[in-house]
Amino acid sequence: MKLNVKKLALAGMMTALGVCLSAFSIPVGASKCFPIQHLLNVLAGVFLGPGYALGFSFSTALIRNLLGTGSLLAFPGSMAGAFLGAVLYRGTKKLWTAFAGEIIGTGILGGMLCYPIALLLMGNQHAALFTYIIPFLTSTIGGCIMAGILLGALCKSGAFYSLKELVEEKNGYRKERLP
Repeated sequence: MKLNVKKLALAGMMTALGVCLSAFSIPVGASKCFPIQHLLNVLAGVFLGPGYALGFSFSTALIRNLLGTGSLLAFPGSMAGAFLGAVLYRGTKKLWTAFAGEIIGTGILGGMLCYPIALLLMGNQHAALFTYIIPFLTSTIGGCIMAGILLGALCKSGAFYSLKELVEEKNGYRKERLP
């Protein structure tokens, strides 16, 4: 993978934003729901692509855990959603697939991947395979709604296409339509 300094800088800024806003979480069941992370995951998937989105979500989860504002459950949840959203968006160039990837990746796959972490690393003997799906779906749907509003405004103003051209290495990015 060729290093794109613009994407790396944007991933760093998004990580900083995610860490700074991590104090605003909503407790739902056994997890801390952080819809801002899911908003940022969608943006990372659309603007950065799979590798950088994965790196951004891992970095944010790591720093949040080191600062005590996150939990170990942030790793599988955010990483699966950011990566799947980015892969689906890259393959289709349709914004709705980034949202679908984030919701399926975080809400379902990430929620299920939390089970072994909760059981083995966190000692939660009451965790089950589907324990975290509802809280994660709640959080990711909220974040995706916020991302939809933001991306809709960016598309209507034309700023979306300008931002895409800024981070892409080649110019002439074709315009997309919101579903």
